[in-house]
Amino acid sequence: MPSSSQWLAFVVASILFIQVPGPSLLFTIGRALTVGRRDALLSVVGNGLGLMAQVLLVAVGLGAVVAASATAYTVIKLVGAAYVIYLGVQAIRHRKDARLALERAADDLPVRSTALASVRTGVIVGATNPKTIVFFVAFLPQFTNEAAGSAGVALALLGLVFGAMAIASDSVWALAAGKARDWFSRRPHRLDRLGTAGGVMMVGLGTTMAVAE
Repeated sequence: MPSSSQWLAFVVASILFIQVPGPSLLFTIGRALTVGRRDALLSVVGNGLGLMAQVLLVAVGLGAVVAASATAYTVIKLVGAAYVIYLGVQAIRHRKDARLALERAADDLPVRSTALASVRTGVIVGATNPKTIVFFVAFLPQFTNEAAGSAGVALALLGLVFGAMAIASDSVWALAAGKARDWFSRRPHRLDRLGTAGGVMMVGLGTTMAVAE
């Protein structure tokens, strides 16, 4: 298992990695801007679960296979990118939904995704994020003691801690972005442009993921 010094180094390095803008962070902000805090926070939880699924697969050796296979890496990258682009296009197509929901608020007819749908959305994005697969494969082994054995258990533990940290960090970002959404919603027509902006952000993110080396 990792030593105290390894845990400290891992936590510091993970915080820095999580704060670098990437698929998970930009996805979280885009969701908060387009669907609001509640669904964004649920997507954050799903994204964290997807990351944890990745690290469990890494712990049993799949991560090494993906890192060594250009085809496997490309498939995962393109699936994740396509899904993020799809979400962005949907946000643009339905950019009026938030405004219409606000206008119907007086009639108590809120429009929301189900909790399960929001979590599932986050899981798909988190589980298909190639950036974290490479991170887990190349980075996590540096914080384990090979001589102590049980490397798979140590890798899984580190990955679960990383996932919990990512959920906490992305939740803060979702709340901050959600506040901005509330400010815009004081004039409901602003939400049309806001939904378009969030959708464009996710389309750009998906495109970047698809073409990134």
